[in-house]
Amino acid sequence: MGDLNVKSVHSKEEMQQFMRYLLKDIQALERMLKEEWFETDTIRIGAEQEMCLVAPNWKPTHLNMQALEVINDERFTSELANFNLEANLQPQELRNKAFSLLHQELKETLDKAQDKINALGAKIVLVGILPTIRKTDVEIENITPLDRYKALMNALKDLRGEAFELRISGIDEVNLQQKTAMLEACNTSFQVHLQVKPDEFARKYNYAQALAGPTMAVAVNSPLLFGRRLWQETRIALFQQSIDIRTFTEHLRERSPRVTFGNHWLEHSVMEIYKEDVARFKVLLSTEIDEDVFEKLQAGITPKLRALNIHNSTVYRWNRPCYGISPNGKPHLRIENRILPAGPSVPDAIANAAFWVGLMNGIEDEYPDITKVMEFSDAKAGFFAAARFGLDSKLPWVHGKKIASGELILEQLLPIARHGLQKVNIDQDDIDKYLEIIEARTKSAQTGSCWMLDSYSKLGKEGLLPDEISTAITASIYAHQYVGRPIHEWELASIDKIATYEPSSLLVEEFMLTDIITVQEDDIIDLVANLMNWRRIRHIPVEDKAGKLVGLITSRMVMRYYSERDLHGDKGELPTVKTLMNPNPITISPKAPITKAMEIMQKNKIGCLPVVLDDEEDGKEKKGLGKLVGMITEAEFLSITSSLITRLAKQNEHQKNAVVK
Repeated sequence: MGDLNVKSVHSKEEMQQFMRYLLKDIQALERMLKEEWFETDTIRIGAEQEMCLVAPNWKPTHLNMQALEVINDERFTSELANFNLEANLQPQELRNKAFSLLHQELKETLDKAQDKINALGAKIVLVGILPTIRKTDVEIENITPLDRYKALMNALKDLRGEAFELRISGIDEVNLQQKTAMLEACNTSFQVHLQVKPDEFARKYNYAQALAGPTMAVAVNSPLLFGRRLWQETRIALFQQSIDIRTFTEHLRERSPRVTFGNHWLEHSVMEIYKEDVARFKVLLSTEIDEDVFEKLQAGITPKLRALNIHNSTVYRWNRPCYGISPNGKPHLRIENRILPAGPSVPDAIANAAFWVGLMNGIEDEYPDITKVMEFSDAKAGFFAAARFGLDSKLPWVHGKKIASGELILEQLLPIARHGLQKVNIDQDDIDKYLEIIEARTKSAQTGSCWMLDSYSKLGKEGLLPDEISTAITASIYAHQYVGRPIHEWELASIDKIATYEPSSLLVEEFMLTDIITVQEDDIIDLVANLMNWRRIRHIPVEDKAGKLVGLITSRMVMRYYSERDLHGDKGELPTVKTLMNPNPITISPKAPITKAMEIMQKNKIGCLPVVLDDEEDGKEKKGLGKLVGMITEAEFLSITSSLITRLAKQNEHQKNAVVK
């Protein structure tokens, strides 16, 4: 959980003052390490559970501050977007039933929160990226209204100096720009903390890096973004790109992104990371600091190192070092695993944690120094391969070998994890329970991402609309999570999980065509006629080279042209699109409800509405031109009508069968 009592850096004097505190914290930490201040006799684990809040229509509901008020539990806190929350679980000593206790607290915490927010009409969903999330949900107006988040967004925007770009390719593709870094808010994770001894930190951190690939491969749970099928763990690419302040240059200068895996093994201590982060990354946030760290050290009091922790919270390493103070007043070091997505279920989340912690404790007996048997570049490549392909990935491993991720997990890593948990006297029932979940998930090849992609294909074959598919998947996730079964036992998503489906609540962006054929003003009419014939379409938008809408041409216009040409004869001219098109078509915003689109089309007796972005996104009928992002035609409304009629027929059939029984 980040420090909420922070602010933007408004002047060079503020930045310089904060940097002085930051450098003092670095010096103080180095001294504490040298003088052995740190707790070494107890090892703890902890976790932070991020979650999505959804409305009865299974779309994000923007009321996290109201939810925090009714939940009234200090373990809960806000996140960047106003449809997310985070629960911070109590640290557990790594022994006996630590994972059962973590499981029990997480379930109790989520159940309590769900019970409280029922009055708000909200539900909690655990998933890496919510399938029903829309681009409008991550606009700046949906930021949580706290100074930390506003300061962070402003700082990133100022450093970037231009729009943030997102380009991710998988089965489908996403290419878009956003003025702010709010796309980061799509991601939710299950962050696991493992306390480590200072003299073991470098070795343990290197293990965490080496294990990132296989840990990710079996845990993937975010394949969908804005209805597109992308990476098995799209969070990884999305997070890095959404807050990437680097811009393109003519020269091959290396600049590290703030979301980073790292570039080399650690050699000696945690100080290497902290010093590198101060050297590479500009200060984003500041705060009022009244702590004199050296006075505290002189008095034998552990300092909070607030400047260091604030700066560290704005550098997003996938395995992040953390400094903290234990209940006994001694400082400690932790490795925060930020790789794991939220969900798919509470048992799955705890199983992921147990697998990782077991590996971290057991691998040293197999490979005393991982840097001697594995190249760092292989560890990094394995992490990104696992994020892209999940259990379908082939991962670089020790001695330069490449092994299928499932084979690596089943034959080598599960025995290591079991041994690692036994070493710290974890209860045998806990070991069996949670590692058997990992084993079953791997053998069945049903991760959260595989389940969502298979459900997507199944529902698509049943003729569902894209929005219906995303909604059915989200509703099914909630239903399965509520029961509490691990992902390998889930049946695929079903439309039956949506008790009511109300397309009237859809926004244009959820409903519009995005795969559209366009022409330009200088194209000839014969091309338009052939395109309409080949694609069986009646409307083609006209755009300029920058992708801005400049007109609309319809089949009626083309037919009129050919009719008049046949009647009056060909005059030898080669007419272009510009001579026939409507240069001022009525358009609509992607943020408008589809009921507004229907109203406009009926009122103006038109069969098509281009969807455009401009500087005035008010959801109203417009005759101004902007960036073309989609189209709505009569065919889309026919699809909705057809789908609703089919579902009503099925519901009636079920009701009749129930009466007969």
